[in-house]
Amino acid sequence: MEEKVEWKKAHYAFKSRWDSTDGNMCRHSMSFFLHKTIRADFFSSYLFLLEQLPLVKLFTLTSEVINGEMQFYARAKHFYEEVPATEEGMMGDFLELNSIDVESSSVFLRKFVGGPGKAETEYALDCGCGIGRVTRHVLLPVFSSVDLVDMMDNFLYEAFSYIGRDVRKVKDYFCVALQNLTPSIKKYDVIWIQWVTGHLTDKDLMEFLIKCKYSLKDDGVIIIKDNVGRQGCILDQSDSSVIREIEILRNIIAKADLEIICAEKQLDIPEQFVPVWMLALK
Repeated sequence: MEEKVEWKKAHYAFKSRWDSTDGNMCRHSMSFFLHKTIRADFFSSYLFLLEQLPLVKLFTLTSEVINGEMQFYARAKHFYEEVPATEEGMMGDFLELNSIDVESSSVFLRKFVGGPGKAETEYALDCGCGIGRVTRHVLLPVFSSVDLVDMMDNFLYEAFSYIGRDVRKVKDYFCVALQNLTPSIKKYDVIWIQWVTGHLTDKDLMEFLIKCKYSLKDDGVIIIKDNVGRQGCILDQSDSSVIREIEILRNIIAKADLEIICAEKQLDIPEQFVPVWMLALK
């Protein structure tokens, strides 16, 4: 407990120092511009990221724009071009966790659908769907129709065969990155967002959640399932993603004017893995 208190004191001291620096010393410098840009993109994760990487390197890994594309997103797309369109690829070569993930997701979903005051089971949206693993095993057994969205066209193409006979219930395929997606107003009962929030900047995640909120029907629910850090925020340079602690996620969700109505930690995940949480939002 004492160690955690000391860490927070250091963190707040660091925050205070940079607030002062931004306001007084670097007002007309390039570093001031870099700070402001990164902080706008990662308003809740900013200080944690800056503690890990020098300012210029962090900017080039995240906020720098080259040929019209933000590096944080360009690097992620490059990574997924090498990921095979298979279950192993979707699970990061940890296929043994697939059944655990599917079972817990199904149990969690059923808490919020098909009853008084709950979401209907007509239409769901699978965000960052990959080859449709969650759609096939979690959503299609519950919903009459599902839409898929992913930025990789080869993943969506593979979904046709992977999903199997229930593929007829998949209505639309959107090949677009989530930061560029605007779902239709009041269309979906459930919007499922799994293992993809870390590929959005804080700002884009907040704005995407706002768009999702308006895309829900009455009593609809947004479900996020993702890796959640034990402390702070970590930038994974290999796939260009951030792993956020729960308080950072809470802050982003609150700024989107959404409320976490239920939060559960995924059980039976080996201790060496990053914790996985399921959050239901309204």
